Amino acid sequence: MNSSQLLGITTLAYLLSAMLYIAIFVFRAKKIDLIATLVTICAFLINTAGIGLRWYESYQAGIGYAPLSNMYESLVFFAWAIAIFYLGLEFKYKNRVLGAFSMPFACLSMAYASLSPQFGKEIKPLIPALQSNWLIAHVITCFVGYAAFAVASGMGIMYLIKDRKTPDDAGSLLASLPELKVIDDIIHKTLVFGFLWLSAGIITGAVWANAAWGTYWSWDPKETWSLITWFVYAATLHARFTRGWGGRRIAWLAIIGFLSVIFTYYGVNFLLSGLHSYGGS
Repeated sequence: MNSSQLLGITTLAYLLSAMLYIAIFVFRAKKIDLIATLVTICAFLINTAGIGLRWYESYQAGIGYAPLSNMYESLVFFAWAIAIFYLGLEFKYKNRVLGAFSMPFACLSMAYASLSPQFGKEIKPLIPALQSNWLIAHVITCFVGYAAFAVASGMGIMYLIKDRKTPDDAGSLLASLPELKVIDDIIHKTLVFGFLWLSAGIITGAVWANAAWGTYWSWDPKETWSLITWFVYAATLHARFTRGWGGRRIAWLAIIGFLSVIFTYYGVNFLLSGLHSYGGS
């Protein structure tokens, strides 16, 4: 079995995980609580093994690099980061309904990586600009932040759904969601966590850029949009701390911020040419 096959299994495992959590939410199927968690842990371990095997295969091919260098590999790592972040969230808040709004992101990321004909899964020699340990630090920090923002947007959707609740809904599906102040607290803490990692990602990216291209900042479209995304979250957290914003406003901003992340991550690679254009392959 090679890494592509193992990561294909990961896609199915994350799909099963997402379906189980959605079933827990929709059907209030408490009996499968533990099964959902175990499936997610298994999926995460398979994901980890797939990344490790791809890393090993690169050495077998005489290249030897951390599998974080193209869109396919970054999507695989994105799913991995979402899964481990969610598992931490589930452990802290002891509420598996959160998985219905988090694990679909990991599933979609892996499905896109595995099924899209856009991305080659072959292991190829890296161009000189990618042959840097700063690339590893940059990708890891950015994608841990992106994973937190993905989960925050899921929590934002959850908040907006819960906020539609009327007294007649007390015993309904929405009653199984956490209280609004709990969801708001999760969104806030997740955004702070993601913002710190994104900030580290921009700094490590600047150091990498200086090593690769001789300048810390060149206003490449990816850099510009990374800064825009950073400002979106900075403004969100600033409004939270200074104006006391919360509730629906922060929920919407968490969703809008993630749309900016998606464009920075995906849209720039395919719609705007620049120094990061190789990342779309």
